[in-house]
Amino acid sequence: MLDIFRKIYLNSFLYNKKISNISSKNLKYKPSAHLLSSIVNIQTKKFNINEFSLETVWIDKKLNEKQINKLNNFFWLFSLDLKSSNINVQKIIKNWTEINYKYNSKTWNFKTTSKRIISWLSNSRLSYDDSNEQYKIDFNYIIQKQAFHLLNQINTIKDDHDKLIGISAIILVGLAYNDEKNLIIKGLDHLKKNIKSNLDAFGFPKSRSINSAIFFLKHLILIREWFKESQTEMPDFIDENIFYLGQSYAFFWKNLNFDPLFNGNNISNNHEFDLYLKRLGYSFKNENYEFSNYVSLRNKKVNLIMDIGPSPNKKFSNKYQAGALSFEFVSNGKKILTNSGYFNKNINKLNDLSKSSAVHNVLVIDDNSSCKFKKNSNLGSEVKDGLKITNKKIINEKNYWKINATHDGYLKKYKLFYERQIEFYPENNKLIGNEKLIGKKMLPNLKFDLRFHLDPSSKTMKTQDNKSIFIEFEDEGWRFTCENYEIDIDNGFYFGKKNTYTENQNIFISGITNTQNNYIKWELIKI
Repeated sequence: MLDIFRKIYLNSFLYNKKISNISSKNLKYKPSAHLLSSIVNIQTKKFNINEFSLETVWIDKKLNEKQINKLNNFFWLFSLDLKSSNINVQKIIKNWTEINYKYNSKTWNFKTTSKRIISWLSNSRLSYDDSNEQYKIDFNYIIQKQAFHLLNQINTIKDDHDKLIGISAIILVGLAYNDEKNLIIKGLDHLKKNIKSNLDAFGFPKSRSINSAIFFLKHLILIREWFKESQTEMPDFIDENIFYLGQSYAFFWKNLNFDPLFNGNNISNNHEFDLYLKRLGYSFKNENYEFSNYVSLRNKKVNLIMDIGPSPNKKFSNKYQAGALSFEFVSNGKKILTNSGYFNKNINKLNDLSKSSAVHNVLVIDDNSSCKFKKNSNLGSEVKDGLKITNKKIINEKNYWKINATHDGYLKKYKLFYERQIEFYPENNKLIGNEKLIGKKMLPNLKFDLRFHLDPSSKTMKTQDNKSIFIEFEDEGWRFTCENYEIDIDNGFYFGKKNTYTENQNIFISGITNTQNNYIKWELIKI
């Protein structure tokens, strides 16, 4: 019922009047378009606006929601070449304004409106310069009106990433129109709240999402550069949070140079972000081998990274994957063992699959994940029954690495703890795993599976005695063995690239518990 009243109000004369109460302000600061290159996928091939006809597209009823959002956020302005006519661009904006001068749910969507404001202001050479006075008056008016709309609706937005984009737009309008007493202050207040709500005391997302950490870092740097370029005094808390987020960026990307596939992460294009940071003079370092409940042990050739953290609070768990104690193993830049990644689209069965423990290099009991999820209509699914981590122990020596940890994700249902110990001997290129199911009582006839997922490009071959599997990946070969169980090769899905999947293979160990404590030992050695 509240949603119905809210829709009526947003489309009413009263709401339009509320967000139209704008004092006459002229555009003072024009942000540089290149500052957006960290968050905008700017195409190498540029297009000329003169090649398109967009005068009637605003009322095209054949467009789907995704097409409407892409068209109305105006991020396509970043793909126009320098020969494009600003007269034609301004004609398109004028035409849009005449049709959409009032709120409507399709074209004034919160995220779409936020991006449109940022795009119009960041492409002022095309959207604003050399225009007549009436156009400038109308442009300034509609920009500020949209900003007031964002400010009025921001507390209703559930997605904190969308909220951060909106906050960025509000602050940018305040800087562009030298409106410090209103939009800048209110925008910064919402920014503080968003950071406090989403980041922990060490500046890492409470969701435990690597992807979210980079998202926040990119937007805070963007806001900082806007303050710097507009010669406006910048609050200290922005620098402080950039420092902490930079620590996570160094740990999860700069030190690794690959994307660890934990908790909603996919293969990225952070090499371009590295160049962006270098151009703007940012340099982040993190020499720790443990950070935010992840462990990364490495030398010049090999990296072992493992998730030894608890599940997040359900409020922050919509992209969490039940991969506690899972790991990835990388040799000479090649992922010999990889988690399967994440399928982002919430309303899809593949999203549920990609959240399961089965797509991670970790043990699964009776086809159940270590965390139980429940459906959330707005954000897909969230953690219902989480887990805790105990008995953490890490040894990081030149010739010996060890990670040991236990989780209680199967305690409630099966009365057992799962303990994992992984050792690596760098001189011998040997990885050894000891998996333990520790029961509070006898554990008869419980099925368990232990999977080790491979890159889709890997090739495998099993020996006739089912005791060894050979892995070939590019120019490297590895042999996988298990001491007390037979091993096999199974097919699966790999979600490393965002919103797509390919088939891959995984090494598969399966068994039935028969005592109170059960042990599985395996080895991976380079050949």
